[in-house]
Amino acid sequence: MIDVNALAKPLFDLLASFGTGMLPTGGPADALRNTSTAVDQIHQMGRDSINGMNTAWDGRAADAATAKALRVQTSAATISDRGNDMATVVNQAAAEVETGQKELTGIAQSFVNTAASMGPALATPEGLTVIVGSAIDHLGQALNVVGRVQNELQTHTASMNDLTPPPPTPPPAGLPVSAPSVQQLASTTSGVFTGAGQMMSTAMSTPRPSLQSQRSPGTPGAPRPDTGSSGRPADGKGVKITLPDGSIVEAPNEQAATAVRSAIGAVGTPYVWGGNSPGAGLDCSGLTKYAYGEAGVDLPRLAADQGNGATAVSAGDLMPGDLAIWDGHVAMVVGNGQFVEAGDPVQISSIRTENSGMDFHGFYRPTA
Repeated sequence: MIDVNALAKPLFDLLASFGTGMLPTGGPADALRNTSTAVDQIHQMGRDSINGMNTAWDGRAADAATAKALRVQTSAATISDRGNDMATVVNQAAAEVETGQKELTGIAQSFVNTAASMGPALATPEGLTVIVGSAIDHLGQALNVVGRVQNELQTHTASMNDLTPPPPTPPPAGLPVSAPSVQQLASTTSGVFTGAGQMMSTAMSTPRPSLQSQRSPGTPGAPRPDTGSSGRPADGKGVKITLPDGSIVEAPNEQAATAVRSAIGAVGTPYVWGGNSPGAGLDCSGLTKYAYGEAGVDLPRLAADQGNGATAVSAGDLMPGDLAIWDGHVAMVVGNGQFVEAGDPVQISSIRTENSGMDFHGFYRPTA
């Protein structure tokens, strides 16, 4: 009589060494999402600090501090997004393992059912040939499942490696943000990120069952409720943009993102008074009018008029595509504490509110 248990043992050994894909409460995915929530709270505190500073402090020093603080805000937003993206990858990987585990269970049970259905025929030479062949076939199916899941996990591991943040660098000195610095935050989250990556690499070997208030004339501007209070899209429909410095920022919508890309694409264009063409020459309002025109938004030609009909926003709520307007100049915010403006040539500069003694009207969002 053939020992069916001996034939089934490789299948059950393989199943026993395969993870379940079931993530524990408080595991890597939960830790990553909790960290992102904490970073979002830091982002909100930074926004409030920037607005408070801009209310109480004017001048070039205030502008420099604001630009630095906005760069920290960009870093915080990036860390938060990475955490949520990594949590999604962890959950996807766990689901792949769970599916593979269920398939292996089905394959093992199928072999057992085949053996049981043969009854006394197992004792015959013909029965021996059939059951051995069935065992080989089922083991081949199981190995195919394992190979597929391993390939899927390798893909997810590559995604995790792409999302892993670089070692943190010290933030600029003198930041007005009173909350823990992004450097401290990144240091804290790096352990979580590493833990998530380790989960990806060991999932296959986990034994069962573990498998500024506005300084413009008139009423200070305020952000509209639907634009969010943290300078990030409240509806989750923002558009990501990679800036020339490598930072990733989020515009409130596709129109603003298109305008930013168009304005950045004009960098290097010489300054020409009244210029409207990125190939020949641009002045300040010609640049912003051209860029928003590419997005299907028609702005007035004069700089001081380009805030007409737009929504005023505070310094802490700035997003790519917002305009900084003076009585004789305009620049477009691109994110990470920078804007693009028509100097000689068109260039990217740090955000400021001082410009050759001109009256600063404020920050405005044409697409809000």
